[in-house]
Amino acid sequence: MSNRRFALATLACAAIGFIASSGSALAQSDYPSKPVKIIVPFPAGGTSDVMGRMVAEELGKILKQPFIVENIGGAGGVIGTERGVKSAPDGYTLIQSGVGQNAVAHGLEPLPKYNSNTDFVHLSQVHSGPNVLVVHPSTPFKTLKELVDYAKANPGKLDYGYTPAASGHMAMELFKQTAGLFMLGIPYRGGGPMMTDMLGGTIKLMFINQDVALQHVKAGKLRPLAVSSAQRNPLYPDVPTIAESGFKGFEALSWSGMSVPKGVPQPIVDKLEAALVQAMGSPAVKQRLESQGFIVPPQGSKHYTEFVKSEEARWTKVIKTAGIKSQ
Repeated sequence: MSNRRFALATLACAAIGFIASSGSALAQSDYPSKPVKIIVPFPAGGTSDVMGRMVAEELGKILKQPFIVENIGGAGGVIGTERGVKSAPDGYTLIQSGVGQNAVAHGLEPLPKYNSNTDFVHLSQVHSGPNVLVVHPSTPFKTLKELVDYAKANPGKLDYGYTPAASGHMAMELFKQTAGLFMLGIPYRGGGPMMTDMLGGTIKLMFINQDVALQHVKAGKLRPLAVSSAQRNPLYPDVPTIAESGFKGFEALSWSGMSVPKGVPQPIVDKLEAALVQAMGSPAVKQRLESQGFIVPPQGSKHYTEFVKSEEARWTKVIKTAGIKSQ
């Protein structure tokens, strides 16, 4: 090839590269230019779905494109999360991450087909809330100490309900390990059947999300003994924390956030992160969450990435210590 032809070929390649990079930059600056999907890896109607739809509504207002929730349930959130992490890393698929699918699942067999620390870019945390330890009113327990004293004096005599791998399950396992208790757990496929048996007195105690328990507590059908957060919950101002009740440092939370698959261009990541921080800083969103006993946690990708990593390590240790197997 002559020098002239070589020079022309070089210029052509450079031009093509410039056009491609310019087109890519333009696409990123115009993001989003079409509807965006949010995969919520749980069925419609639950707390996760409510949080996902709230975020979709707020992001749609800020970024001027529809954010559409797609519910893909199964395996405690793992199936939908696996689907999401395999999606194109273009910013048009967000994944609702959370305690079950991004922390608890990594301690259970079979392991999920993703790594929550390396296969995602975690954008920001959305919500955090405690579980509340409730007992049936027919039990004599008025305080957590009374329950612990009875359980220690009568190992194996107390039955509790749990939904495998849910935040309430993990809270109970951590509590048993912390307090040195042996109690019998009865697994349920979902929170609905478990609540039915709890209200009927078939099981005597359980950890359950504070928003789910509230109506039954107010009606006197459940008695709350303690909340699993580090601070008291505004919906249960007279109910002490487990830490207050003699188990210093105890904390077990339900939480969720928003993530994208690894490889999404940084300008799009930055735009989504900024929009989420703006959405979660809205007084209307804050009031909506706090009215249900949730809090808006610290925002941003750095905090959420570190939080997910610490939660995975924490619950994997609890699971291995308890010898929990997949149901």
